[in-house]
Amino acid sequence: MFHSHENSSGEPFTKMTDSKSSNISDIIRGRRTIHNFRVNEVPDDEIILKAIEAAKWAPNHHLTEPWRLYLLGQETINGIIDLNTRLVTEKHGMEAGKDKQERWSKMPGWLVISCNRSDDKLQMHEDYAACCCLIQNLMLYLWSEGIGMKWSTGDVIRDRQFYDLLWIDPQAEEVIGIFWYGYPDDIPVTARKSLEQIIVKLP
Repeated sequence: MFHSHENSSGEPFTKMTDSKSSNISDIIRGRRTIHNFRVNEVPDDEIILKAIEAAKWAPNHHLTEPWRLYLLGQETINGIIDLNTRLVTEKHGMEAGKDKQERWSKMPGWLVISCNRSDDKLQMHEDYAACCCLIQNLMLYLWSEGIGMKWSTGDVIRDRQFYDLLWIDPQAEEVIGIFWYGYPDDIPVTARKSLEQIIVKLP
C-alpha cells in the first residue's frame, strides 16, 4: 500500500508502507544468478517488455539513457552458439566446445545489452554504471515474476562476428553481456559479508 506526500518543491510523490518495503527487501535478498533453467519454458515476451519498461527508470547521469537491449530470435541465437562453440573449441579443444554447445543450447530466453560508446572516458564510465543499474532493475523485476537470469561476459561478446550477428556497430556500442532468462530449475544458496566488513564510518 502507498501513501501520497509532497517533496520540497511541493510536487507529490509516493511513499511505500513498511509491508511493501519489506517485500522489496525480500526480492533483493532472494534474487540469485540462475545457472540451470527449466527446459523448453521460455517466459512470454510481454513479461520481458514490462520488465524492460520498468528497468529503464534506472538512474543515469545527465539522462543519457545509454542502454540498448536486443531480444534474440532463434536464428541469431543459433549463430551465437555456433560462434561460441568455435571459439571455445579453438581455445580449449573439441570436448570443451561440444560441452559448451550443449549447455548454451538449453538456455531458454536470450537478451543482449549494450552501452553507447563515448569519446569522453568519464561519461563512458558513468554510462556503464547506469547500464548496470538498469540490469539490476531488470533482474529484480523478473525475479518478482519468478524468472531468473544469468549474466554472461565470455570472450564471444568481444568478437567482431558477434557484433555482426546482432547488427551492432562496435564503434557506437559496447556489448555488456548476454543475459539468459527463464524459470529456475534450482536456486543457489549464497551468503554476503557482514555490514562490519563493508562499511567504514567516518567522523
